[in-house]
Amino acid sequence: MGTCQDVTDRKQAELKIERLNRVNAVLSQINALTVRVRDLDELFREACRIALETGGFRMAMIAMVDQATTKIVPIATAGKDEELLQFIRNVFASDEKAPTTMAAKVIRDKLAMVSNDTEIDPRALLRESYTRAGVRSLAVLPLMVAGEAVGILALYSREKDFFREEEMKLLSELAEDVAFAIDHIGKEQRLNYLAYYDPTTGLANRGLFLERLQENLLSSQPDPCGQAVFVLDIERFKTINDTFGQKAGDDLLKQVAVRIVQAGGGDASRFARLGADRFAIFASDMDNAEQVGRYVEQRLSATFNGSFRIRDNDLYVLVKVGIALFPDDGWDAETLLRNAEAALKKAKGTGDRYLFFTKAMTERVAERLSLEHRLRQAIDKEEFVLHYQPKLNLATRNVTGAEALIRWNDPRTGLIPPGMFIPILEETGLIHEVGRWALYKAVEDYLRWRNAGLTAVRIAVNVSALQLRNRGFLAEIGQVLGIDAHAENGLELEITESLVMENVKYSISVLEAIRAMGVTIAIDDFGTGFSSLSYLSRLPVDTLKIDRAFVNDMTASTQGLALVSTIINLAHSLQHKVVAEGVETDAQWDLLKSLDCDEMQGFLISKPVPTEVFEKLFLSLKASK
Repeated sequence: MGTCQDVTDRKQAELKIERLNRVNAVLSQINALTVRVRDLDELFREACRIALETGGFRMAMIAMVDQATTKIVPIATAGKDEELLQFIRNVFASDEKAPTTMAAKVIRDKLAMVSNDTEIDPRALLRESYTRAGVRSLAVLPLMVAGEAVGILALYSREKDFFREEEMKLLSELAEDVAFAIDHIGKEQRLNYLAYYDPTTGLANRGLFLERLQENLLSSQPDPCGQAVFVLDIERFKTINDTFGQKAGDDLLKQVAVRIVQAGGGDASRFARLGADRFAIFASDMDNAEQVGRYVEQRLSATFNGSFRIRDNDLYVLVKVGIALFPDDGWDAETLLRNAEAALKKAKGTGDRYLFFTKAMTERVAERLSLEHRLRQAIDKEEFVLHYQPKLNLATRNVTGAEALIRWNDPRTGLIPPGMFIPILEETGLIHEVGRWALYKAVEDYLRWRNAGLTAVRIAVNVSALQLRNRGFLAEIGQVLGIDAHAENGLELEITESLVMENVKYSISVLEAIRAMGVTIAIDDFGTGFSSLSYLSRLPVDTLKIDRAFVNDMTASTQGLALVSTIINLAHSLQHKVVAEGVETDAQWDLLKSLDCDEMQGFLISKPVPTEVFEKLFLSLKASK
C-alpha cells in the first residue's frame, strides 16, 4: 500500500519565492550601485551585469533614445548571445520595424510591457531568435526622467511566465531606481560640464582655457617661446540678436565655433568662448610675429569670408582680433589673455582688423604682410626680372658664363634687391613659383641668344633649400629642359654648400639625377659649410665657387692666401672647375690668376646688369669673333 500527495502548489510557491528572492537581490544590489556610481556608462554596464549574475536572467539590456534621431540605441548589455543582440540592433535601426517593437511602444506609452511566452506572442518580433537563444519570456520597462521615457530596461528570462505581478512590482521599482540615478548623474555631469564648458558652443570656457594655456606654457619648458593668444570679437552681434532673436544669435555662435575649430585643424582644445560674442584661441610653434600675422589672416579668411545662414538669411560677419605674444606680452596665461583683450579693445576703437598688444609689433607685422601681398601681386603682374653678372676666364678674359640674380621691379619703389624679398618668398612658400619662373626665364634667354647668333653662355640659377627638398623639383627641371633640345646646354644650378651638407645622401641622389639631364652643378659659397672631404669627393658637381670672404682675406694675410690656394688645388684634384666670387681689385685678379683659378666674377668686371645691357656688353655675334 502507498499514499500519494499533490505537492504542485508547494513547488510553485517555492519557485515563486526563489524568483522573488532573485529579483529582490537584483533590486538591492542596483540600489547600492546607484548610491556609489558617478558615471552613466558604469551604471548601465553594472546594472546589466547584476541582472545577469544575480537575477539569473538570460540577457539584460539598457537602451536609450537618441535625442537627435529619436531612435532607440542599445547602450549596455549582458549576456553572451551576440546573434540575438545583433538582431535587436538591426530591428532598432530599421525605419520600418523599429516603431513596431515592444521597446518603441513602451517609450510611446510610458508603460511596461511583458511577453511571458515568446514562442507564441505575436508582439515578440524576434520569436525564432528568442527560441534559439533560449529566451521564453521578456519584460520591457520604461526609464522615466522628468515625465519622459528616456530609455528602456529589457530583461530576458529562460523561464516561461517569469514576469508576474509581484515580480513586475519589484522590477518597476528597480527601473525607477535606475532612472533616478540617470537623472542624478546627468545633473551632476551637467554641472561639471558647465564648470568648464560653454553650453551654447561646446567650447571651453575662460577657466578651462586658462588652465590649458598655462599647462601648454609649462609643458613647453624650458623654451615655451612661439606661443600666441588671440581674442576675437564679433562686430554688431547685439544688432543680430535684437533683429533675429536670441536663438538666431545662438545659432550664429555655434556656426562660428564650428568654423573656428575646423580652420584650426579640428582640435577644439585650443579654443574657448569667453563671453557673449567673444572667442579665444592659443597657438604654438610660431617662429616669429610675421607668422602670427599670417596665422590670423588665414584663420579669419577661412572662418569669416563666407556667409552664415541664419533664419533663411545670409549674414556676413566682421570680427576684430587682439593678439598677445609670449614672452613679450606676458609670462603666464592670465597676463597673456588680459593683454590680448586689451589689444582687442584698441582694435575695436580703430579701423584695424587686428592689433598686437605692442603697437610697434602691429606696425612691423602690417608692413611685412603688406610686402607679402605685394609680392603675390608681383608674381601675377610679372614684375620680377633677371639680372646677369658675367663670369670671365682669368687667362683669356673671355666671358664664359653668367649668374642669374632675381630683382623685383616694383612700380612703386623701383628695383628691390633680393635680400629684401627672398627670405619672405621662402617663408611663404612663394619661392617655388618664383624659382620656377627664374629657371624658365634663364633657359628662354639662353635659347634666344643662341637663335640670335650671339655667344650663348651657360646661365647659373640659384636654388633654395625649399626647392631642392621639394620632391617635385626634378620633374620641374625636366619640364624646363623640355622646351628645347639645346636647353640643357644653357643651364647650371648653384647650390650652397651648407644646403648640400644638410642631407648629404639625399643631395647626392638629387644632384646625380640633375646632372644626368645635362645640367651642370656649382657649389656656391664653398668653404663656409664645413664639407667632409669624404663626401666632397662623392658629390656630383662640376664647379666650386670660392666665397667672397676668402677672396677678400686673400690679399690681407698669408693664411688667407694659403686657404684660397688649398681650395683651388683641392678642386682641381677632384676635376672641378673653380670660380672666385666677389673679385673687386686688380690685385685679387693677379693673385687668382697666379694660383691657376679658372674663372672669376665680381664688381671688377661688372655688377649684375639687365638682360639687354648684358647682351650688349658681354655677348658678341659669333660671326664677328
